[in-house]
Amino acid sequence: MNFDAKPMNIPEALSTWGLVFGSILVASLAIGFILALVLGGKRGIPRFFENLGEGLTDLIRMSPKRVGAIANLTLKEAIRRKALLVFVVFAVLFMFGGWFLSNTNSREELQLSVYVSFVLTSIGWLIFPVALILACWGLPEDIRLRSLHTVVTKPVRRSEIVLGRILGFVGVGTFVVGIMSVLGYVWIIRQVPENVKSRLIARVPVYGSLDFRDRQGEEAESGVNTGDINPYRSYIEGASKARAKWTFDGLSPSDLQIDPETGKPALLVENSFQAFRTHKGVIDEVLHGQYTLVNPETDLRVSLPQFPVYEFRQNLAWIPEELEYYNEETQQTETRNLFDDLVVDGKLAVEARCVDVGQFLGMARPDLFIRLPDRPFASSYFKSVFGIWMMMVLIVVLGVTASTFVKGPVATILLFTLILVGTGFNQFMNDILSGEVRGAGLIESGIRILNHGNPIVEKPDSLEESVAVQNVDQVFTGLLWGISHVIPNFNIFSFKAYTANGFDVPMMAAVMPAVFMVLGFFIPCLILGYYSLKLRELEAK
Repeated sequence: MNFDAKPMNIPEALSTWGLVFGSILVASLAIGFILALVLGGKRGIPRFFENLGEGLTDLIRMSPKRVGAIANLTLKEAIRRKALLVFVVFAVLFMFGGWFLSNTNSREELQLSVYVSFVLTSIGWLIFPVALILACWGLPEDIRLRSLHTVVTKPVRRSEIVLGRILGFVGVGTFVVGIMSVLGYVWIIRQVPENVKSRLIARVPVYGSLDFRDRQGEEAESGVNTGDINPYRSYIEGASKARAKWTFDGLSPSDLQIDPETGKPALLVENSFQAFRTHKGVIDEVLHGQYTLVNPETDLRVSLPQFPVYEFRQNLAWIPEELEYYNEETQQTETRNLFDDLVVDGKLAVEARCVDVGQFLGMARPDLFIRLPDRPFASSYFKSVFGIWMMMVLIVVLGVTASTFVKGPVATILLFTLILVGTGFNQFMNDILSGEVRGAGLIESGIRILNHGNPIVEKPDSLEESVAVQNVDQVFTGLLWGISHVIPNFNIFSFKAYTANGFDVPMMAAVMPAVFMVLGFFIPCLILGYYSLKLRELEAK
């Protein structure tokens, strides 16, 4: 997984949400107006605006007291329906989970990943079915049993019923997630082997921009492709002028830590380079690399000692604040201060090269980062739990909304389909919209299938010149763009990989997009749920 996630662009997200929500709102009002005109005639138009005004009034003038009362009633009903029996399944899993997870892998970092992934996956897979069933079956069951009639006959607004139901089910889910997360955290601390407990941390990385230089030292777009199908990493040739250069920004003396060996302030750098050997060399020796610190303005270069590259594990390097190095030009040993002589306005360039002849080192942008002081493991763990909780909230919101206009089984199937599409096909839709999938237009792909054409092959001249095909495909692509924003991307709620691999969950790149996703669906779902319940025939079973 790539842990170098891009921070959320809040203005862009708000503008996209406003565009999608505004388009759906205008389309809904237009359809409602037409239906009122066709079905109601002259009386339909005044009734349409009357219902619209009543709805706005009910949504604005909701009573917190009545909403709290309905939420409290929903909470008691969920407990009465034995929703908390999920704790029994949770307890059984954790009673016997340690038997199967002990000594699952000799690599320390993978042992930790197995335990953390097991706990977070168990919490998610146990809470989501409970939230889905409660949310989708709550209102339909109340309508079927006519228990909702005792509520709607009171001075209670339909909007308060919808919001109260959502808050009640969220309360049940919050209680369950809270208990399971605390028990899971204690279980991890107790079950993780002693030799791995030192890795229960939350690393805070600072990533930089990556540039390459070829074997002649000239600027290049990427390194050497050694034949790997996945072009994620590029390779630099050993014992040549090939370099990979990272430029970091925003550094300050507060980023320094205490080197445990020297006891002096130093900057911690971590890499996860890959090795590619053109010959075996000495079988029991690893490849070696070397860092060179570069001043971005003066091009002052300070070469650090060589270091061994251990694959599939953390390679740490402490860069002291006071650097002693051998200057090849003056042929003397000199001393430089890291922040006074090399860092300019928070910027620092770090070059990496491969030392061994005929060997290659592979790297991508996230493969080297400056590591800030670590945060407690609990910080990353409970952020991952918060992601599970937010996904539970979204499931409740969508489930209650669906139950306002369809019955329980249909609402369950509808919500399960949304989760399935939003989890498994969201990335595929984004690839189509970004143009990464060739020949993905609806008409174009149909013509290719009929002609037995491979999507990788260039467009035939008939397709390239057909304006009609391109226009129709653009219309369907626009519809796909709307669908991709209407169906929530449930993958953004999963922070498990960060925690399992010892990284802190970034707020702006991971947590905030999930928060805005929930808020973005909550408002339109509340409006839709209110009008659906208001127009629904409660006498029907």
